[in-house]
Parts: sequence; structure tokens; C-alpha cells
Amino acid sequence: MEIDQETRREILVGVGSVGLFIALLMWVGANYGNGSLTQTGALAAVGVIVVFVLVMTGVGYWMAQQY
Repeated sequence: MEIDQETRREILVGVGSVGLFIALLMWVGANYGNGSLTQTGALAAVGVIVVFVLVMTGVGYWMAQQY
């Protein structure tokens, strides 16, 4: 089974976006967590989630415009 270039690009963009989300959450945990998440860390985690939703919305819109 061969995957065409457009599908491969969509997979890579999706996986890259999720990877960025996971990396940012790990960064928040490393910088704001000492066994538990501080109040500032909780706000940073919510910010990361908001950024992730906005990035995935942009990625979805971009992918929809490709066709």
C-alpha cells in the first residue's frame, strides 16, 4: 500500500501538532511542578490547551483549503 504525498503531509502536520502539544505540556510540568502543579502552572496548562485548540483549528482550515 502506497501513501500519496498529500496524505503523508496531512499525517506529518497532525503528528507534529500533537507532538508540540505534548512537548509544551511536559515543559509546563517541568517548570511549574514540584510533585504537584502550582496555580501558575495550572494557568500555563490551560494556556497550552487553548493554543493547541487554536493551532488545530488553523491546521484543519489549512487542510480543508488544500482540496
